[in-house]
Amino acid sequence: MPTNILMPALSPTMEKGNLAKWLKKEGDTIKSGDIIAEIETDKATMEVEAVDEGILARIVVPEGTADVAVNEIIGVIAAEGEDAKAAAAPAKAEAPRAEAPKAAPAAAAPAAAPAAAPVASSGERPFASPLARRLAKEAGLDLSKVQGSGPHGRIVEKDIEVAKAGGGAKAAPAAAPATAAPAAAPKPAAAPLATGPSDEQVKKLFAADSYEEVPHDGMRKTIARRLLEAKQTVPHFYVTVDCELDALLKLRGELNAAAPEKDGKPAYKLSVNDMVIKALALALKAVPDANVSWTENAMLKHKHADVGVAVSIPGGLITPIIRDACHKSLSQISNEMKDMAARAKARKLKPEEYQGGTTAVSNLGMFGVKDFAAIVNPPHATILAVGAGEQRAVVKGGQLAVATVMSVTLSTDHRAVDGALGAELLAAFKGYIEKPMAMLV
Repeated sequence: MPTNILMPALSPTMEKGNLAKWLKKEGDTIKSGDIIAEIETDKATMEVEAVDEGILARIVVPEGTADVAVNEIIGVIAAEGEDAKAAAAPAKAEAPRAEAPKAAPAAAAPAAAPAAAPVASSGERPFASPLARRLAKEAGLDLSKVQGSGPHGRIVEKDIEVAKAGGGAKAAPAAAPATAAPAAAPKPAAAPLATGPSDEQVKKLFAADSYEEVPHDGMRKTIARRLLEAKQTVPHFYVTVDCELDALLKLRGELNAAAPEKDGKPAYKLSVNDMVIKALALALKAVPDANVSWTENAMLKHKHADVGVAVSIPGGLITPIIRDACHKSLSQISNEMKDMAARAKARKLKPEEYQGGTTAVSNLGMFGVKDFAAIVNPPHATILAVGAGEQRAVVKGGQLAVATVMSVTLSTDHRAVDGALGAELLAAFKGYIEKPMAMLV
């Protein structure tokens, strides 16, 4: 029987994606592990890896198709010895044997995803590896009665060995009777988020020929949904301080001047933002009660300071994450940030490179913005908005002086980080910025 190729879930919260490109054509031989297609999500482009062997008998969803739902049939693989021309996809997808990952709660950091996502398959044949199929055939075992222990219940080699050692196929455990436990009382439905006036109500405010209608892409829809949820469900609190930058700028210049040569270029070139990332990570280490995520039943206290950095890309923004930033050198942070920013703009980041994190930095200083307040992005409990460094009049020792000053605003989820704790975190951050040598020891 033919095996259906289903649209994979490339992240725990993915519901649909764009089938950007087929890397195999109808009639091509497919081996387990082959990269067969490229899928675009709202944030990145990912390669899709085959888990079944055979011939690509039919491409159901052509390349370039947008908004393909997870678990929708996108192609059909014919089994060994099967007539590829006779294989056809059913009109409606059957329930997949490989269960798609369920959406993770907003407050939980998603698990790291592999660089190449395997394709879940569905059809009449049991979900098993090619090697398991061959071994079962040689042993005369009925695969439909073997319980799989691989990813998503896939039958693998060791399951065949267990079945053979037991004298036959291992039957799957019987389902618990329906009366084993009382049905849980249904939870009341959550109130829908307010979304403002409808499209038609907005359009009526303008003359029909006075605007151009540009449809939202997946990224813009995701940004809008997440920010609306964050602003309506997270009680924001804001704390602002001014930091003097003169000592930091002097140290930055000295460190860049001392950078060794590598392939004819400096091995690193530090930016102020690199030093802000380091200072925030060290501040979270110094004030661990602020390095948290809120959940309804518990506070998640993080052991590492993973700092996300907002990067503007065409059509929106993405937040690559510098993992364990407090234990990385400034040069490591700088080079890692440059690499991820470049790949972010090309939409080549892997999900684990932009999902999760414990806090974030949003820097608009390069645009001359003096100060602003950013929106907390759950599961983070904090986000630091960084303004431009500018020369200002300050009073030192009772005398008027000039200093380079940068205003920063910390937005907090007040359920997790209250005002006093937020102020303590900002004080630690300010200390590292104004005495930057402390970041080197």
